[in-house]
Amino acid sequence: MQPVLNIGIRAARKAGDLIFRYLNRLDSLKIASKQHNEFVTEVDQKAEQEIINTIQSSYPDHAFLGEESGASGEGDQVWIIDPLDGTTNFIHGFPQFAVSLAFKIKDRLELAIVYDPLRQELFTACRGEGAQLDGKKIRVSNRSKLAGTLIGTGFPYRANAEHVDEYFGMLKSVLKETAGVRRPGAAALDLAYVAAGRLDGFWEIGLQPWDMAGGALLIQEAGGIITGFLGKQDYMETGNVLAGTPKVHGHLMKLIKPHLGPGLK
Repeated sequence: MQPVLNIGIRAARKAGDLIFRYLNRLDSLKIASKQHNEFVTEVDQKAEQEIINTIQSSYPDHAFLGEESGASGEGDQVWIIDPLDGTTNFIHGFPQFAVSLAFKIKDRLELAIVYDPLRQELFTACRGEGAQLDGKKIRVSNRSKLAGTLIGTGFPYRANAEHVDEYFGMLKSVLKETAGVRRPGAAALDLAYVAAGRLDGFWEIGLQPWDMAGGALLIQEAGGIITGFLGKQDYMETGNVLAGTPKVHGHLMKLIKPHLGPGLK
């Protein structure tokens, strides 16, 4: 898998370089609205095409599932791409966004790459070989209790706004038991931070596969747990994700469960 990972890293870095070059040109950036408060820029589109072109030059038979271009190609070897996770942050100049790639064969994730072009931090994972940050092994934190933990989250929006009351019930419960909750606005980085021990846990409602795929394998290979809200391996289908150290994950699940309405179970 190392040659495939190397090509993925090359693609992520090229996309990151493109994103970085646009930072000083935000005023002239072309921005379109997908739907209310959800945006796409020419940077998203160009970065995704850069990734696909780079990978296709070495692996023309690979297929793709991209946030901007959708599904393309056929076969069991598929790259799941979020070319700019945190677009709303990016267009405001808020420095929290990333490139996220995952490679799966059939239904199993094999490789993960999350690249932060501002900090030039590269998170990678190969199934069965652990997770790394800039070539050094990373592990989830050693927290076993909620007291003192720092938890990441994302607010429900778009079609998931109907769950806002349930979400705020969850948030209130988690705030009472932890040292703090953070909402930076880029799920791929949030999940990578769980893998690196910077966050002890994370939950969010209604993510898309490209938001989660890279971060999911990072967490698993770093010794953490990632599931749906009820502990099932259905988060890629439902978009409802709960992650953390093995003990923190269990504690968070107990806090979140009482607030789950029929649409979240």
